[in-house]
Amino acid sequence: MALNVKEEGGFKFVDEGQGPVLMLLHGLFGALSNWEGVVNRFSVNFRVVIPMLPIYEMPVREAGLEGLCKFVEEFVAFKKLEAMTIMGNSLGGHVALVYTLKNPQKVKKLILTGSSGLFEDSMGGSYPKRGNYQYIKERVAYTFYNPEVATKELVDEVFETTNSIPKCMRIVAIAKSAQRNNLADEIPNINIPTLLVWGLNDTITPPMVAHEFNRLIPRSSLKFIDKCCHAPMMEHPEKFNELVEDFLLN
Repeated sequence: MALNVKEEGGFKFVDEGQGPVLMLLHGLFGALSNWEGVVNRFSVNFRVVIPMLPIYEMPVREAGLEGLCKFVEEFVAFKKLEAMTIMGNSLGGHVALVYTLKNPQKVKKLILTGSSGLFEDSMGGSYPKRGNYQYIKERVAYTFYNPEVATKELVDEVFETTNSIPKCMRIVAIAKSAQRNNLADEIPNINIPTLLVWGLNDTITPPMVAHEFNRLIPRSSLKFIDKCCHAPMMEHPEKFNELVEDFLLN
């Protein structure tokens, strides 16, 4: 099912279903298609909300974790969201952590998958090269255990993004901001139930990062998915959703 993107109040977002709020935050190259399996499964019992983070549109000077967190705060206020479970992948997990630390009264549960915030090897250790399709194809495939998950549509989308100089400038600024923004000292203050779902073969935020999150966040539980890299909700959607559902309903 293709997701229905709405525009209202200067925001683009998905808002499906009724019930407790489940807000999803995508990564640096995240597309809405990344979350289709999650939306389809959970919009039956939850209100699933996905704000489109303004990664490619925000002023370059504001392009970073602080600017993205401010955007999420404004979106939450606009939609009047309360008692949320926030789920974030990669950069989206990092934004979720920063938001939760600043707004603990708004967040009931937290789900992180392949989150940055402690360490990440973004783009396999290098920034995107404009105009080199083969390079982009290899970097996108690097995100997955099974390279076939990196469909031509997905590679084309990332290639088009990285081929734009203004978009590239923002991507680099945000990636550098994420690498500077280490949360090791702050995340022990997160005192809500937190689920960590990690690919056992994650090359971008390796399993040691998951173990460190697990050690630092007091009420966290860690689940690994085998033969899975940086985007479990895309590579193993059924297993991922089972783990999330068990966490949400207990």
